[in-house]
Amino acid sequence: MILNNFIVLEGIDGAGTTTQLNLLKKRLTKKNAFFTAEPSKSETGKFLRSVLHGDIKLNPKTIAFLFATDRNEHLYGSIKNDNSKISKDCGIVERCNNGQLCITDRYLFSSLAYQSIECGKELPRKLNSDFPLPQIVFYFILPPSESLNRIKDRGVTEIYEKLEFLEKTAKEYEKIFYEYEKLDSKMKIVRIDATQEVDKIEKIIWRELSLLPILKE
Repeated sequence: MILNNFIVLEGIDGAGTTTQLNLLKKRLTKKNAFFTAEPSKSETGKFLRSVLHGDIKLNPKTIAFLFATDRNEHLYGSIKNDNSKISKDCGIVERCNNGQLCITDRYLFSSLAYQSIECGKELPRKLNSDFPLPQIVFYFILPPSESLNRIKDRGVTEIYEKLEFLEKTAKEYEKIFYEYEKLDSKMKIVRIDATQEVDKIEKIIWRELSLLPILKE
């Protein structure tokens, strides 16, 4: 299923997805848009970030289940909490169906690429098979060696941020998007050379998004 008004930014660590998400926030301040990321800011997402930072060690399959759990809440959690206050990081499906543009930094493609390295392909695919696909996914392509250089400059590393692991993950990403293209899923895949200047990448993304009916209203 394609979820209209749902946009995803994907790529290996250091590819620049977060930078572009922040640029879109500035550009779309006057539009009805929701910006988010995975892991989410829910309690599950916070726990996952501790795992990614290496503070908590878990079996790789457990991590795969946790990512799927966090994603389910991210998609289907109520946008209001028990005090009737709007939740800041849940309800993507409800938001999109209500005419809000939702843009996330990472989604199920990250699980299919990263988790398959340690868990095999079957479990991540099974856990994520029922989630909707975005209307557009921007796939940032970056050589793993450059990814590692950017991560080192950032000064903070996570458990998956090692050259050999990133090389395997990059190959998995390619296989995943090739398979989706063969399936003709109706999801638009926009490949981006992430070695380009930030402003050039921003223009590519905006050129695609500006065609969406929701941004013409």
